[in-house]
Amino acid sequence: MNITEKEIGEIVDALRRLTPTQLQWIKATILALGVPHKFWRASDSDIVTQAVLDNLGDRLLIHHMGSRQALSKDRFEFAFEASLNDSGVSAQLVKSRTNRGHDITIDGTPVSLKTEAAANIKVDSIHISKWMELGKGEWKLHLLRDLFLEHMQSYARIFTLRCLDIDPCHVLYELVEIPKALMVEASNCQLEIREDSRQNPKPGYGYVREAAGQLKYALYFDGGTERKLQIKGLRKNLCKVHATWAFGSATF
Repeated sequence: MNITEKEIGEIVDALRRLTPTQLQWIKATILALGVPHKFWRASDSDIVTQAVLDNLGDRLLIHHMGSRQALSKDRFEFAFEASLNDSGVSAQLVKSRTNRGHDITIDGTPVSLKTEAAANIKVDSIHISKWMELGKGEWKLHLLRDLFLEHMQSYARIFTLRCLDIDPCHVLYELVEIPKALMVEASNCQLEIREDSRQNPKPGYGYVREAAGQLKYALYFDGGTERKLQIKGLRKNLCKVHATWAFGSATF
């Protein structure tokens, strides 16, 4: 986009009204946006257009201008919503931050958003540490599994933003779509209670496998104080990578 002489004049006039501290922030932001970077999107992505890719990438650059921590879930939700809307894609976050269903509506489609940024993150295996809370109801694995399947009825698509590298010299994010149909396969999972656990209630697993027996992923019913459902060992090759964002002095 070309900037006009009038716009340049307006920017210069606005800069002259700023305090020295504010000018330092502006300078730092400009430098952050100029960091070597490489943004990529899947050519067939229906959610990450080129505009969304660049917009969200710039927001990630600015975030890491003042933080060495990965983008948190709530910050991702707001950044994703803004990037979509700024790029001409209709998006609206749910009003309640404690909503038990979807997180955002994109072009009329309810979508669930997740994040992953553990220090021991695995490139080819996805782990969702808290898919949902399991509540204080009866602790029977088949009932908890059914609660998970019921929960998924409120959204049509699932995306997770994964921070694969947070080194100051090289930051790497990817946006992965977890097929809902893959998660619905949990309706036939192999349930197993961990009788040797000291937790109360005892945790358990729900294994989803291929016909040949290879594990696709596992539901983990965490019986700890949070009583939550985790997704463990989800093979990324069963999912779709929509975009990646790499930046920092060691990016190229």
